[in-house]
Amino acid sequence: MLQINDTIISLDVIEKRFCCDLTKCKGWCCVVGDSGAPLTLDEVDIIEDEYENFKAYLRPEGVKALEQQGTWIIDSENDQVTPLIDGKECAYTIIEDDIYKCGIEKAFFDKKTSFRKPVSCHLYPVRLKKYQKFTAVNYDIWSVCSPAIALGHEKNIYVNDFLKDPLIRMFGEEWFNELKIAQEHLLKSGK
Repeated sequence: MLQINDTIISLDVIEKRFCCDLTKCKGWCCVVGDSGAPLTLDEVDIIEDEYENFKAYLRPEGVKALEQQGTWIIDSENDQVTPLIDGKECAYTIIEDDIYKCGIEKAFFDKKTSFRKPVSCHLYPVRLKKYQKFTAVNYDIWSVCSPAIALGHEKNIYVNDFLKDPLIRMFGEEWFNELKIAQEHLLKSGK
C-alpha cells in the first residue's frame, strides 16, 4: 500500500498493466455486475440537471428504464447508482459497432453536455472506497477485463498511466505526479 494525502493506494495500481481493448471485451463492464455504476452525490444532481442534454443519445429501452426508475436509484447496498435495463446493462449505454459505450460520454464528446460520465466508470478498473479518514484506491481485477490485461502487457501500459485523466479528474494533477514518483521509485528498486 501507498499513501498520498488522505488516499491509500493499492500497489497493483502502479505495478499491474492494463489497457482497455473494446474490440475484444465489447464494453461488457457496462452490462454485467450487481448493480449500476456508483454515483457521487454531486453526480446525482448533475445527471438530473443534464439529462435532457444527453437523452437523445440513449437507446429507447434506456430512456424507458430511466423514465420508470428515475435518473438514478439506490441499490441493495444503499448506494446511489445508475439504473439498469431489465436488470442487465446500464440505462445510459449505447451500442456502436456491437460495443457497449456510454451515451453520456458520446454527448460530452459532441459538446452537448459538460458532464463526461460517472467518475466510477471513467476510473474503471480502479474502484474507490471511502472510509472515515481515508479513501482506498484499489485495482479491481475482473475476468471481463482479461483482454485489457493482455493489451496492457503488450503495450507496457500501467493501470495508473491508462487512467491518468480520470485519476487527475478525481484527485488532481499534484496527486497524480506524486503517484508517478512513487511508481518510478518502486519499479527501480524492484519493490
